[in-house]
Amino acid sequence: MNGPNPNNKTPMQGFPQVGYLKNFVTQKNIEIGDYTYYDDPEGPENFEQNVLYHFPFVGDKLIIGKFCAIAKDVKFIMNGANHKISGFSTYPFQIFGNGWEKVSPKKGDLPYKGDTIIGNDVWLGYKSTIMPGVKIGDGAIVASRSVVTKNVPAYSIVGGNPAKIIKFRFDEGTIKRLLTIAWWNWSARKITKNLKAIVNNDIEKLL
Repeated sequence: MNGPNPNNKTPMQGFPQVGYLKNFVTQKNIEIGDYTYYDDPEGPENFEQNVLYHFPFVGDKLIIGKFCAIAKDVKFIMNGANHKISGFSTYPFQIFGNGWEKVSPKKGDLPYKGDTIIGNDVWLGYKSTIMPGVKIGDGAIVASRSVVTKNVPAYSIVGGNPAKIIKFRFDEGTIKRLLTIAWWNWSARKITKNLKAIVNNDIEKLL
């Protein structure tokens, strides 16, 4: 056997709340890797409701890698949430039209922080919030209810509001070797064959 089929929408028999996310996403500006799942008792099809202020005209993407575990109510705040902050008022008059569109922001007026990118093998805890343009490295863990406002290094554990590094999961040398190995890019057959090494912490066996 070579593991579950990543194209199966609900891979856990009897647990329809867990879904391989790439099979539920409909928006072109969201990209999801194989085996990344979302766990929601109300159904994984609700995931896109948690990607907020993601307007096509803004141009940013939400990119999530492979083998990520995303808990219920994880929220992604995208760049469309931003207001102009250089003037006296932050109120978005222009969106209501009727003459107010004359103060529509020009290009560069609104803060823009680029794509939000979640690496591979990332665990996002219950009700955590990821702010616009944040990059979360491979193997990182975000604690429940954290608000992530800055980039998160690979294989770190972060928590709090704003989220701060609590610790790194492994020493620097091991992290470098894990990023070089990048087991998440292996074939399903190779992953299945080496599964025990992947879920344990003997780097030599994984090599």
